[in-house]
Amino acid sequence: MEKNPNKKEIELNLKPAGSYIDSLSDFADLLGTIKQAENAARELLEETSQTHRVNTPPGKTGSNSPGAEGKSGVSAKTPNADCEGGNEAGDGIAGMPAVEPAADDNEDEPSLDELLEKLDALVGLGNIKQSVKSLINYVKIRKLREEKELPNPPLSLHMVFMGNPGTGKTTVARILSGLYRAMGVLNKGQLVEVDRSGLVAGYVGQTAIKTTEAVNSALGGILFIDEAYSLAPDVGGGNDFGREAIETLLKMMEDHRDDLIVIVAGYSAQMERFIESNPGLESRFNRYFVFEDYNSDELYDIFSSMCEKSEYMLTEDAAEFSRKHFKEIYDTRDENFGNARHVRNFFENIVAAHSDRVSALENHTRGDLTTVLSEDLAKAALM
Repeated sequence: MEKNPNKKEIELNLKPAGSYIDSLSDFADLLGTIKQAENAARELLEETSQTHRVNTPPGKTGSNSPGAEGKSGVSAKTPNADCEGGNEAGDGIAGMPAVEPAADDNEDEPSLDELLEKLDALVGLGNIKQSVKSLINYVKIRKLREEKELPNPPLSLHMVFMGNPGTGKTTVARILSGLYRAMGVLNKGQLVEVDRSGLVAGYVGQTAIKTTEAVNSALGGILFIDEAYSLAPDVGGGNDFGREAIETLLKMMEDHRDDLIVIVAGYSAQMERFIESNPGLESRFNRYFVFEDYNSDELYDIFSSMCEKSEYMLTEDAAEFSRKHFKEIYDTRDENFGNARHVRNFFENIVAAHSDRVSALENHTRGDLTTVLSEDLAKAALM
Protein backbone atom coordinates (compact mmCIF):
# COMPACT_ATOMS: atom_id res chain seq x y z
CA MET A 1 0.00 0.00 0.00
CA GLU A 2 1.31 3.42 -0.98
CA LYS A 3 1.90 5.84 1.82
CA ASN A 4 -0.33 8.93 1.64
CA PRO A 5 1.84 11.98 1.14
CA ASN A 6 1.51 14.62 3.80
CA LYS A 7 0.64 18.24 3.07
CA LYS A 8 4.23 19.47 3.07
CA GLU A 9 5.34 16.84 0.54
CA ILE A 10 2.47 17.79 -1.77
CA GLU A 11 3.46 21.47 -1.56
CA LEU A 12 7.11 20.67 -2.36
CA ASN A 13 6.03 18.74 -5.44
CA LEU A 14 3.89 21.64 -6.64
CA LYS A 15 6.30 24.51 -5.84
CA PRO A 16 9.44 25.35 -7.83
CA ALA A 17 12.66 24.75 -5.93
CA GLY A 18 13.72 27.76 -3.93
CA SER A 19 10.35 29.49 -4.23
CA TYR A 20 9.39 29.29 -0.55
CA ILE A 21 11.11 30.03 2.75
CA ASP A 22 9.46 28.26 5.68
CA SER A 23 11.26 29.86 8.59
CA LEU A 24 13.54 32.65 9.74
CA SER A 25 16.31 30.09 9.90
CA ASP A 26 15.84 29.24 6.23
CA PHE A 27 15.83 32.96 5.44
CA ALA A 28 19.07 33.48 7.31
CA ASP A 29 20.66 30.57 5.43
CA LEU A 30 19.54 32.13 2.16
CA LEU A 31 21.06 35.50 3.04
CA GLY A 32 24.33 33.77 3.92
CA THR A 33 24.39 31.99 0.58
CA ILE A 34 23.78 35.25 -1.29
CA LYS A 35 26.56 36.96 0.67
CA GLN A 36 28.99 34.14 -0.16
CA ALA A 37 28.09 34.43 -3.84
CA GLU A 38 28.70 38.19 -3.78
CA ASN A 39 32.10 37.74 -2.14
CA ALA A 40 33.09 35.05 -4.64
CA ALA A 41 32.08 37.26 -7.57
CA ARG A 42 34.03 40.21 -6.14
CA GLU A 43 37.16 38.09 -5.68
CA LEU A 44 36.86 36.75 -9.24
CA LEU A 45 36.64 40.28 -10.68
CA GLU A 46 39.67 41.39 -8.68
CA GLU A 47 41.71 38.38 -9.83
CA THR A 48 40.71 38.99 -13.46
CA SER A 49 41.67 42.66 -13.23
CA GLN A 50 45.06 41.81 -11.69
CA THR A 51 45.76 39.20 -14.36
CA HIS A 52 44.99 41.73 -17.11
CA ARG A 53 47.34 44.29 -15.58
CA VAL A 54 50.13 41.74 -15.30
CA ASN A 55 49.76 40.44 -18.85
CA THR A 56 49.53 43.87 -20.52
CA PRO A 57 52.96 45.47 -21.10
CA PRO A 58 53.14 49.14 -20.07
CA GLY A 59 52.39 51.52 -22.92
CA LYS A 60 51.17 48.76 -25.24
CA THR A 61 47.61 48.90 -26.50
CA GLY A 62 47.90 46.71 -29.56
CA SER A 63 49.85 46.04 -32.71
CA ASN A 64 49.39 49.61 -33.90
CA SER A 65 51.25 51.24 -31.03
CA PRO A 66 53.87 53.74 -32.22
CA GLY A 67 57.28 52.21 -32.58
CA ALA A 68 55.96 48.67 -32.90
CA GLU A 69 58.53 46.39 -34.50
CA GLY A 70 58.31 43.32 -36.65
CA LYS A 71 59.05 39.86 -35.31
CA SER A 72 62.66 40.20 -36.36
CA GLY A 73 63.08 43.10 -33.94
CA VAL A 74 63.87 45.51 -36.79
CA SER A 75 61.45 48.35 -37.42
CA ALA A 76 59.97 47.67 -40.86
CA LYS A 77 58.23 49.91 -43.35
CA THR A 78 54.65 50.46 -42.27
CA PRO A 79 51.99 49.19 -44.70
CA ASN A 80 50.23 52.50 -45.26
CA ALA A 81 46.92 52.45 -45.00
CA ASP A 82 44.11 52.79 -44.98
CA CYS A 83 45.13 49.20 -45.73
CA GLU A 84 45.65 47.54 -42.37
CA GLY A 85 42.27 45.91 -42.08
CA GLY A 86 40.08 49.03 -42.05
CA ASN A 87 39.70 51.31 -39.06
CA GLU A 88 42.58 50.33 -36.69
CA ALA A 89 40.67 51.71 -33.76
CA GLY A 90 37.71 49.46 -34.56
CA ASP A 91 35.18 50.17 -37.27
CA GLY A 92 32.49 50.78 -34.70
CA ILE A 93 28.73 50.64 -35.13
CA ALA A 94 27.29 52.09 -38.31
CA GLY A 95 26.51 55.77 -37.87
CA MET A 96 28.60 56.08 -34.70
CA PRO A 97 31.99 57.78 -34.44
CA ALA A 98 35.01 55.49 -34.39
CA VAL A 99 37.42 56.77 -31.76
CA GLU A 100 41.15 56.18 -31.86
CA PRO A 101 41.81 56.61 -28.13
CA ALA A 102 44.46 58.94 -26.81
CA ALA A 103 47.16 57.48 -24.63
CA ASP A 104 46.29 57.09 -20.96
CA ASP A 105 48.06 59.35 -18.51
CA ASN A 106 49.75 56.28 -16.99
CA GLU A 107 51.18 55.16 -20.30
CA ASP A 108 54.44 56.29 -21.87
CA GLU A 109 53.41 58.70 -24.59
CA PRO A 110 55.45 58.55 -27.81
CA SER A 111 57.82 61.46 -28.24
CA LEU A 112 57.79 63.88 -31.13
CA ASP A 113 60.86 62.19 -32.64
CA GLU A 114 59.27 58.73 -32.34
CA LEU A 115 56.14 59.91 -34.12
CA LEU A 116 58.18 61.55 -36.87
CA GLU A 117 60.06 58.28 -37.31
CA LYS A 118 56.74 56.51 -37.69
CA LEU A 119 55.75 59.03 -40.35
CA ASP A 120 59.05 58.52 -42.18
CA ALA A 121 58.55 54.74 -42.07
CA LEU A 122 55.44 55.00 -44.25
CA VAL A 123 55.91 53.93 -47.85
CA GLY A 124 55.92 56.82 -50.33
CA LEU A 125 54.00 60.02 -49.44
CA GLY A 126 57.08 62.19 -49.91
CA ASN A 127 55.12 65.41 -50.40
CA ILE A 128 52.86 64.67 -47.43
CA LYS A 129 55.80 63.97 -45.12
CA GLN A 130 57.38 67.28 -46.09
CA SER A 131 54.10 69.16 -45.60
CA VAL A 132 53.62 67.64 -42.14
CA LYS A 133 57.16 68.53 -41.11
CA SER A 134 56.71 72.11 -42.38
CA LEU A 135 53.54 72.34 -40.32
CA ILE A 136 55.38 71.07 -37.24
CA ASN A 137 58.13 73.66 -37.78
CA TYR A 138 55.49 76.37 -38.08
CA VAL A 139 53.99 75.40 -34.72
CA LYS A 140 57.44 75.25 -33.12
CA ILE A 141 58.31 78.79 -34.24
CA ARG A 142 54.96 80.08 -33.00
CA LYS A 143 55.76 78.73 -29.55
CA LEU A 144 59.22 80.33 -29.61
CA ARG A 145 57.70 83.67 -30.61
CA GLU A 146 55.22 83.39 -27.75
CA GLU A 147 58.09 82.81 -25.34
CA LYS A 148 59.75 85.99 -26.66
CA GLU A 149 56.43 87.84 -26.34
CA LEU A 150 56.25 88.36 -30.09
CA PRO A 151 52.86 88.54 -31.84
CA ASN A 152 51.63 85.61 -33.93
CA PRO A 153 49.05 85.64 -36.72
CA PRO A 154 45.84 83.67 -36.06
CA LEU A 155 46.46 79.92 -36.17
CA SER A 156 44.24 77.51 -38.09
CA LEU A 157 45.23 73.87 -38.23
CA HIS A 158 42.08 72.57 -39.92
CA MET A 159 43.03 70.58 -43.01
CA VAL A 160 41.70 69.15 -46.27
CA PHE A 161 43.05 65.74 -47.28
CA MET A 162 42.52 65.15 -51.00
CA GLY A 163 43.17 61.90 -52.84
CA ASN A 164 41.90 58.50 -53.90
CA PRO A 165 41.04 55.75 -51.40
CA GLY A 166 43.88 53.80 -49.84
CA THR A 167 46.49 56.56 -50.08
CA GLY A 168 47.13 56.78 -46.34
CA LYS A 169 44.90 59.70 -45.34
CA THR A 170 43.59 58.08 -42.16
CA THR A 171 47.03 56.81 -41.20
CA VAL A 172 48.56 60.28 -41.49
CA ALA A 173 45.67 61.77 -39.50
CA ARG A 174 46.41 59.32 -36.66
CA ILE A 175 50.06 60.31 -36.62
CA LEU A 176 49.15 64.00 -36.68
CA SER A 177 46.92 63.60 -33.65
CA GLY A 178 49.88 62.18 -31.73
CA LEU A 179 52.26 64.86 -33.00
CA TYR A 180 49.97 67.67 -31.88
CA ARG A 181 49.54 66.10 -28.48
CA ALA A 182 53.31 65.70 -28.11
CA MET A 183 53.75 69.39 -28.97
CA GLY A 184 51.04 70.56 -26.59
CA VAL A 185 48.73 71.82 -29.33
CA LEU A 186 46.09 69.25 -28.30
CA ASN A 187 45.60 68.20 -24.70
CA LYS A 188 44.21 64.73 -25.48
CA GLY A 189 45.16 63.81 -29.02
CA GLN A 190 42.39 61.30 -29.76
CA LEU A 191 41.23 60.80 -33.35
CA VAL A 192 37.48 60.54 -33.92
CA GLU A 193 36.55 59.20 -37.35
CA VAL A 194 33.11 59.84 -38.83
CA ASP A 195 31.42 60.00 -42.20
CA ARG A 196 28.05 61.40 -43.25
CA SER A 197 26.16 58.76 -41.27
CA GLY A 198 27.94 59.87 -38.09
CA LEU A 199 26.79 63.48 -38.48
CA VAL A 200 23.48 63.48 -40.35
CA ALA A 201 20.15 62.22 -38.99
CA GLY A 202 16.98 61.46 -40.91
CA TYR A 203 14.65 63.93 -39.20
CA VAL A 204 14.47 67.70 -38.85
CA GLY A 205 16.33 68.96 -35.79
CA GLN A 206 18.25 65.75 -35.08
CA THR A 207 21.25 66.44 -37.32
CA ALA A 208 22.45 69.35 -35.18
CA ILE A 209 22.28 67.12 -32.10
CA LYS A 210 24.14 64.28 -33.79
CA THR A 211 26.85 66.57 -35.17
CA THR A 212 27.28 68.25 -31.79
CA GLU A 213 27.78 64.89 -30.10
CA ALA A 214 30.44 63.90 -32.65
CA VAL A 215 32.30 67.18 -32.23
CA ASN A 216 32.14 66.99 -28.43
CA SER A 217 33.71 63.52 -28.53
CA ALA A 218 36.63 64.99 -30.50
CA LEU A 219 37.34 68.00 -28.27
CA GLY A 220 41.00 68.00 -27.32
CA GLY A 221 41.80 65.96 -30.44
CA ILE A 222 41.05 65.63 -34.15
CA LEU A 223 37.69 65.08 -35.85
CA PHE A 224 38.35 63.23 -39.12
CA ILE A 225 35.42 63.39 -41.57
CA ASP A 226 35.83 60.89 -44.39
CA GLU A 227 34.03 61.49 -47.70
CA ALA A 228 33.09 64.92 -46.37
CA TYR A 229 31.80 65.97 -49.80
CA SER A 230 28.74 63.78 -49.18
CA LEU A 231 27.53 66.45 -46.73
CA ALA A 232 26.89 68.76 -49.70
CA PRO A 233 25.87 66.43 -52.56
CA ASP A 234 23.96 69.09 -54.52
CA VAL A 235 25.99 72.24 -54.38
CA GLY A 236 23.86 75.36 -54.72
CA GLY A 237 20.44 73.92 -54.00
CA GLY A 238 18.28 71.32 -52.31
CA ASN A 239 17.23 70.82 -48.73
CA ASP A 240 19.66 68.12 -47.63
CA PHE A 241 20.29 67.65 -43.90
CA GLY A 242 24.00 67.63 -44.69
CA ARG A 243 23.94 71.41 -44.86
CA GLU A 244 22.64 71.53 -41.30
CA ALA A 245 25.60 69.38 -40.28
CA ILE A 246 28.01 71.78 -42.02
CA GLU A 247 26.49 74.82 -40.32
CA THR A 248 26.62 73.14 -36.91
CA LEU A 249 30.20 72.04 -37.54
CA LEU A 250 31.33 75.53 -38.53
CA LYS A 251 29.82 77.09 -35.42
CA MET A 252 31.46 74.54 -33.12
CA MET A 253 34.80 74.97 -34.89
CA GLU A 254 34.61 78.64 -34.01
CA ASP A 255 33.45 78.00 -30.44
CA HIS A 256 36.25 75.48 -29.83
CA ARG A 257 39.01 76.85 -32.03
CA ASP A 258 41.60 76.31 -29.28
CA ASP A 259 40.90 72.63 -28.57
CA LEU A 260 39.64 71.11 -31.83
CA ILE A 261 41.18 70.30 -35.20
CA VAL A 262 38.97 69.13 -38.07
CA ILE A 263 40.27 67.20 -41.07
CA VAL A 264 37.93 66.67 -44.02
CA ALA A 265 38.92 64.03 -46.56
CA GLY A 266 37.83 62.63 -49.90
CA TYR A 267 38.39 62.54 -53.65
CA SER A 268 40.19 65.63 -54.95
CA ALA A 269 37.53 66.96 -57.36
CA GLN A 270 34.64 66.35 -54.97
CA MET A 271 36.50 67.98 -52.07
CA GLU A 272 37.10 71.12 -54.12
CA ARG A 273 33.37 71.41 -54.77
CA PHE A 274 32.64 70.70 -51.11
CA ILE A 275 34.87 73.53 -49.87
CA GLU A 276 33.32 75.90 -52.43
CA SER A 277 29.80 74.99 -51.28
CA ASN A 278 29.97 77.22 -48.19
CA PRO A 279 31.97 80.44 -47.62
CA GLY A 280 32.57 79.36 -44.03
CA LEU A 281 34.38 76.24 -45.21
CA GLU A 282 36.67 78.24 -47.48
CA SER A 283 37.62 80.60 -44.65
CA ARG A 284 38.35 77.87 -42.08
CA PHE A 285 40.13 75.26 -44.21
CA ASN A 286 43.26 76.79 -45.66
CA ARG A 287 45.67 73.84 -45.53
CA TYR A 288 45.47 71.30 -48.34
CA PHE A 289 47.29 67.96 -48.45
CA VAL A 290 47.21 66.12 -51.77
CA PHE A 291 47.71 62.35 -51.46
CA GLU A 292 49.02 61.01 -54.75
CA ASP A 293 48.40 57.47 -55.98
CA TYR A 294 51.13 54.98 -55.10
CA ASN A 295 53.27 53.95 -58.05
CA SER A 296 53.89 50.28 -58.83
CA ASP A 297 57.15 50.10 -56.84
CA GLU A 298 55.48 51.62 -53.77
CA LEU A 299 52.57 49.19 -54.09
CA TYR A 300 55.07 46.33 -54.16
CA ASP A 301 56.85 47.72 -51.08
CA ILE A 302 53.54 47.85 -49.18
CA PHE A 303 52.75 44.30 -50.28
CA SER A 304 56.22 43.05 -49.32
CA SER A 305 55.84 44.63 -45.88
CA MET A 306 52.52 42.85 -45.36
CA CYS A 307 54.10 39.52 -46.28
CA GLU A 308 57.04 40.11 -43.95
CA LYS A 309 54.78 41.14 -41.08
CA SER A 310 52.77 37.91 -41.39
CA GLU A 311 55.86 35.76 -42.11
CA TYR A 312 55.04 34.77 -45.66
CA MET A 313 58.06 34.28 -47.93
CA LEU A 314 57.78 34.85 -51.69
CA THR A 315 59.74 32.69 -54.08
CA GLU A 316 61.62 34.52 -56.83
CA ASP A 317 58.90 33.63 -59.33
CA ALA A 318 56.20 34.86 -56.93
CA ALA A 319 58.03 38.14 -56.32
CA GLU A 320 58.37 38.70 -60.07
CA PHE A 321 54.69 37.87 -60.59
CA SER A 322 53.65 40.41 -57.94
CA ARG A 323 55.82 43.17 -59.45
CA LYS A 324 54.21 42.64 -62.85
CA HIS A 325 50.77 42.55 -61.25
CA PHE A 326 51.20 45.90 -59.50
CA LYS A 327 52.67 47.52 -62.61
CA GLU A 328 49.67 46.36 -64.62
CA ILE A 329 47.06 47.63 -62.19
CA TYR A 330 48.89 50.95 -61.83
CA ASP A 331 49.18 51.50 -65.58
CA THR A 332 45.49 50.71 -66.10
CA ARG A 333 44.14 52.53 -63.03
CA ASP A 334 41.07 54.76 -63.17
CA GLU A 335 39.36 57.17 -60.78
CA ASN A 336 38.27 54.23 -58.61
CA PHE A 337 41.83 52.93 -58.12
CA GLY A 338 42.10 51.47 -54.61
CA ASN A 339 45.85 51.95 -54.04
CA ALA A 340 46.85 50.25 -50.76
CA ARG A 341 43.35 48.86 -50.34
CA HIS A 342 43.89 46.83 -53.51
CA VAL A 343 47.17 45.58 -52.04
CA ARG A 344 45.41 44.50 -48.85
CA ASN A 345 42.68 42.66 -50.77
CA PHE A 346 45.27 41.01 -53.02
CA PHE A 347 47.27 39.88 -49.99
CA GLU A 348 44.19 38.41 -48.32
CA ASN A 349 43.35 36.51 -51.53
CA ILE A 350 46.92 35.15 -51.63
CA VAL A 351 46.60 33.89 -48.05
CA ALA A 352 43.37 32.13 -48.99
CA ALA A 353 44.92 30.57 -52.12
CA HIS A 354 48.00 29.48 -50.15
CA SER A 355 45.78 27.88 -47.50
CA ASP A 356 43.85 25.93 -50.14
CA ARG A 357 47.06 24.55 -51.63
CA VAL A 358 48.87 23.73 -48.39
CA SER A 359 45.84 22.13 -46.73
CA ALA A 360 46.04 19.32 -49.29
CA LEU A 361 49.59 18.45 -48.22
CA GLU A 362 50.59 16.01 -45.50
CA ASN A 363 53.20 16.43 -42.79
CA HIS A 364 53.33 20.20 -43.17
CA THR A 365 56.76 21.76 -42.68
CA ARG A 366 57.45 25.32 -41.60
CA GLY A 367 58.49 26.03 -45.18
CA ASP A 368 55.12 24.81 -46.48
CA LEU A 369 53.31 27.16 -44.09
CA THR A 370 55.40 30.23 -44.96
CA THR A 371 56.36 29.86 -48.64
CA VAL A 372 54.14 31.53 -51.25
CA LEU A 373 54.39 30.28 -54.84
CA SER A 374 53.61 32.09 -58.07
CA GLU A 375 50.61 29.78 -58.54
CA ASP A 376 49.14 31.16 -55.32
CA LEU A 377 49.43 34.70 -56.70
CA ALA A 378 47.99 33.67 -60.07
CA LYS A 379 44.95 32.19 -58.33
CA ALA A 380 44.61 35.22 -56.09
CA ALA A 381 44.66 37.61 -59.04
CA LEU A 382 41.54 35.89 -60.40
CA MET A 383 39.56 36.08 -57.15
